Amino acid sequence: MKRHIKIIGIGTYVPKRTVHSDEIDRKISAPNGWSEKKSGVKKRYFIEEETASYMGAHAAINALDQAGLTLSDIDCIISASGTVEQAIPCTASLIQKQLGLEQSGIPCFDVNSTCLSFVTAMDLISFPIEAEQYKNVLLISSEISSVGLDWSQQESSILFGDGAVAVVLTKSTTQSGIISSHMETYSEGAHLSEIRGGGTKIHPRLYDENTAGDFLFDMNGREIFKLSYKYLPAFLERLFKNTSLSMSDINLVIPHQASASAMKIIRKKLEVPEDRFMNIIKNYGNMIAASIPMALYEAVKQDKIKRGDYILLLGTSAGLSIGGIILEY
Repeated sequence: MKRHIKIIGIGTYVPKRTVHSDEIDRKISAPNGWSEKKSGVKKRYFIEEETASYMGAHAAINALDQAGLTLSDIDCIISASGTVEQAIPCTASLIQKQLGLEQSGIPCFDVNSTCLSFVTAMDLISFPIEAEQYKNVLLISSEISSVGLDWSQQESSILFGDGAVAVVLTKSTTQSGIISSHMETYSEGAHLSEIRGGGTKIHPRLYDENTAGDFLFDMNGREIFKLSYKYLPAFLERLFKNTSLSMSDINLVIPHQASASAMKIIRKKLEVPEDRFMNIIKNYGNMIAASIPMALYEAVKQDKIKRGDYILLLGTSAGLSIGGIILEY
């Protein structure tokens, strides 16, 4: 069933600190130019004093400004991120507080499917928007990866960047909407991308020099790519199955910005020309769940899409999960 929702505003926030590839080279004691050649990332942004809720609130204000709305028009706030500011409460409630809405009663909750969180949250919230339970929803992906990277894992740590993106979603009175959505999880890859510590299995009370590595990000990017590449073709068949569309009808593919090499291979696998495949990793790095909405923001900013275009939001995440949305923008 097509869900008639519409993005009426997109806002972003990137941290004040810009980190170029040569700084990363020095940090990991690599030859000059090595990290950019390996990752495709020329620059990214790292937090200084910013928090996830601070970045998310600023992105939200920018999205509302673009939408021509005010905070009083919002009736739901969702944080869709793979990282959290605190274990408790949810980051969405902390964003509400940053926005000065402490006594508003606006419902707030988090959706976490790591890199697919934005796509998952948009899919889930589309149903209550369609049913008119909510009128204007703030959907925010605010990610801080820099503080949890294991710099001894050079090939993975050089990929990431921090930042936030917010969109305002409302019910559409035009053709805009979600045409199809689908997600699949293959937990054979559950331990290929993880942070083992911090929950109830390896509680923070157990932190010491022997467990310190369990509290940092651990990823086997090569195996993740092999597994996702294996399942991607059949996944896409099921995503497109009940539509009248094919990949050739898609005006722009907006993938998760996992790595430059992975996106290059996937683009060729999908047989999508470069001008219909959004790639922003060079200037932002892998921003976890914020990657897809940041690429969407850049696509709108660069006039790569217009109302009525067919957009494919596509990504993978820890789990291992594959997810996508075909959106009539």
